[in-house]
Amino acid sequence: QVQLVESGGGLVQAGGSLRLSCVVSGRTFDRYSMAWFRQTPGNERELVASISWSGGNTDYTDSVKGRFTISRDNAKNTVYLQMNSLKPEDTANYYCATESVPLYYVSSTERFDRGSWGHGTQVTVSS
Repeated sequence: QVQLVESGGGLVQAGGSLRLSCVVSGRTFDRYSMAWFRQTPGNERELVASISWSGGNTDYTDSVKGRFTISRDNAKNTVYLQMNSLKPEDTANYYCATESVPLYYVSSTERFDRGSWGHGTQVTVSS
């Protein structure tokens, strides 16, 4: 059974940085694309960033381009989200998700909805 465990969230002042981690078990990690989503109460999930199984392709939502970086370490079964220049509007619960089909990459919520998800880590940015 696939398990995803996020960590690294917390409280940070605006302009600060955090690095989120997501460790994946129960699957051949380096064959599956990964993504980070975020959600605030009463709102739909937002696809923040995604990365192909090899790490050769990445995509970002416009609001985080130039500030966030998604990466992966296939030797550690871990995907990261480096978040710099954080803003109060980045406050959310952040989730990682894995694609359900190996060696396949499409950056879309619909694709990752078919995969597995972690329980999330809270990021709070104070002004």
